[in-house]
Amino acid sequence: MKQRGTPFDSIKHTTEYGADFWMARELMSLLGYDTWRRFEESIERAQESCRNAGYKAEEEFLPAPAKIPEAAGRPGKDYILSRYACYLIAQNGDPRKLEIAQAQTYFAIKTREREVDEQLLEDKRRLMLREEMKEHNAKLAVAANESGVVDPIDYAIFQNFGYMGLYDGLDQRDIHTKKGLKKSQKILDHMGSEELAANLFRATQTEAKLHRDGIYGKRQANETHFDVGKKVRKTIHELGGTMPENLPPADGIGTVKTRIKKAGKQL
Repeated sequence: MKQRGTPFDSIKHTTEYGADFWMARELMSLLGYDTWRRFEESIERAQESCRNAGYKAEEEFLPAPAKIPEAAGRPGKDYILSRYACYLIAQNGDPRKLEIAQAQTYFAIKTREREVDEQLLEDKRRLMLREEMKEHNAKLAVAANESGVVDPIDYAIFQNFGYMGLYDGLDQRDIHTKKGLKKSQKILDHMGSEELAANLFRATQTEAKLHRDGIYGKRQANETHFDVGKKVRKTIHELGGTMPENLPPADGIGTVKTRIKKAGKQL
């Protein structure tokens, strides 16, 4: 489906899943190129820039057959281009050309808009998971209490065992140090959605196991929490995920709430 708006919007296509893309042959004339050969040279430079930036060029510049065959009846080349691919092509063009300057501006703005949208989505996801974490930590505390973990110091130890299982032996203090957080900063308030989800799974599964297996005694409860954390870690490893201690700290949850509130006012 094509969109209306700027010339670049007019040739934009959207998949059934909402992903935007452009066809190189349609983009060529808008960038002021009169021959495919010269335009393809720009594409090749953009692909090299893509690889140098650590991205897979074959995923951003997807080869496709051209609708119009070349002279001599040979099938022509074309590319399905992502927004990032278009941005790189514009960046590798001649900025003295008006068309290139317009493209650089358009795709830079659109890329930034997408980044903002993705940031807002991550913020909302984080806030939801953080609230769920609060709720399930309260339930976990009740389950631990029923298992004999009564005193606050014992519950702190119990919580540390869960972290040590999930974070390869690191307790809360070690995680603070690893993430570069201050003592006053709560670990959970500086976790991204991926890390929060792993900890939420640890908490919910520990709570369920304590109840299901009728576990009683501080030592048994601690061991259960450690084992569940370790199993969650193993699952992350088997799926090829990043270990939680290696995930970067995120902005504080207060900053997240402010961004979401600000975005709501702008809308």
